[in-house]
Amino acid sequence: MSTSSGTIRPAAPVRRGKHRFAVAALTGAAAMAVLTGCAGLEYEEDVCSSGEYPVLSVGGTGSACVQDGEEPPAGFARYPEGKVPREVDDTWDVYWRTHTLDKDGDIVDAPAEG
Repeated sequence: MSTSSGTIRPAAPVRRGKHRFAVAALTGAAAMAVLTGCAGLEYEEDVCSSGEYPVLSVGGTGSACVQDGEEPPAGFARYPEGKVPREVDDTWDVYWRTHTLDKDGDIVDAPAEG
């Protein structure tokens, strides 16, 4: 075969370099993260924002957040020391869904919903 210049050149070899491997590895890692739901990476939501602390509704299971340095509003009390929920669904957050404080500050079973 001849070309207009009369020289036949073989096609340049296809180089499968490191970039192709890197792209494949990243694609695989992204797919794995999607399929596993990023297992091991758990999002934890704070009960209150920075500069606030949680308070419990006296006689009920409601809660609120109060600015640091301020007293709880009427009908609310501070959680007992060592039993303060910090993150949504942590041990104490779950506990206080079925318990509350009475008017004397004693821990009691929460009233039935209804």
